[in-house]
Amino acid sequence: MKLYNLKDHNEQVSFAQAVKQGLGSQQGLFFPLELPEFELTDIDAMLEMDFVSRSSKILSAYIGDEIAAHQLAERVKNAFAFPAPVAKVSADVACLELFHGPTLAFKDFGGRFMAQMLSYVSGADEQITILTATSGDTGAAVAHAFYGMENVRVVILYPQGKISPLQEKLFCTLGGNIETIAVEGDFDACQALVKQAFDDEELKKAIGLNSANSINISRLLAQICYYFEAVAQLPQEQRNQLVVSVPSGNFGDLTAGLLAKSLGLPIKRFIAATNANDTVPRFLDKGEWLPNATVATLSNAMDVSQPNNWPRVEELFRRKTWRLTDLVSGAVSDETTKATMRELAEIGYISEPHAAIAYRMLRDNLQEGEFGLFLGTAHPAKFKESVDEILGQELPLPKELAERAELPLLSHNMAADFAELRKFLMKA
Repeated sequence: MKLYNLKDHNEQVSFAQAVKQGLGSQQGLFFPLELPEFELTDIDAMLEMDFVSRSSKILSAYIGDEIAAHQLAERVKNAFAFPAPVAKVSADVACLELFHGPTLAFKDFGGRFMAQMLSYVSGADEQITILTATSGDTGAAVAHAFYGMENVRVVILYPQGKISPLQEKLFCTLGGNIETIAVEGDFDACQALVKQAFDDEELKKAIGLNSANSINISRLLAQICYYFEAVAQLPQEQRNQLVVSVPSGNFGDLTAGLLAKSLGLPIKRFIAATNANDTVPRFLDKGEWLPNATVATLSNAMDVSQPNNWPRVEELFRRKTWRLTDLVSGAVSDETTKATMRELAEIGYISEPHAAIAYRMLRDNLQEGEFGLFLGTAHPAKFKESVDEILGQELPLPKELAERAELPLLSHNMAADFAELRKFLMKA
């Protein structure tokens, strides 16, 4: 598999190199040189397969002969050791529940697959430092995926006081090879520090720097697989008129869905649902890329005003000669999010802010005869404080959260200062 740097098309790397390197020069994202497509008969046959077998075939179409089929299948089996069920919400709407993994969020798929790939492509004595920023769920997924791995040090930056207390407990209580830093600033400030680190060639070489954000190609490819798993669970008549609504912050999830469509998966159209951090909806409406300062919302994992994966979305649309105007996008306020959570609860489905935003946009845009699917990206209990308050009920904690809720936080506190971060990274 060859990938090219979106900021320097002359920089081309193998899949293994892209997994280890994370970003290209000038902080450019890697993108597949070839965009594979399955025949309709292949798609039909694949939708009859089990999740792991189908996912192995999808990933093999991108990775090619860099990883032997049996090796890849074994790694996929280790990564995707939990289901992604489609739950009926109403007659014409369902939720793809992506929160049944160990950290109760969709990021478990990408985080665990990346860990499997990195351990496969790295030398036994190669020291690696994973540096990543999180707006909530990435941190937990990456921390748990790499926890206890030899020769891997994980450093996770997150905005202090801007993720839910239970999200924080899930990954800031592990210790060992997992180090967490609460940064005085927002997610974009954390992301900027990560990018500065990747621009520092001396630092990169000294500590074997890598990133586990959705910018890493292995995480992105893993996410394609659950779109196929969703369609496989739908009857034929719903597959033919499928509209998918994606809660969007860094836009990795939407990118993966669009890549699934590019492979031939029959998805009629996508909806990119955002919160008040609405750079993309405004761009699609006015044609101007004008990020505002990031604002804190109920849906904190989507509090991103400069989404990293957007260049990949634009590149895919360009390569496939799709029209960006066909992508529906809109922003949902906190007040509407709360009202939507109550609306869902009234029809018997308990949700959290991110999924509620995707549902709201879906419900408002779904046309007669279409079937709607929205992504449930995190377990409602990860946002227990706000969900309890909004719905006026007490959510029980799943065991994954209950066993960490009372543990002490092990995080360091730091200003959004690169010199301070660099010193921290070099100390080990």
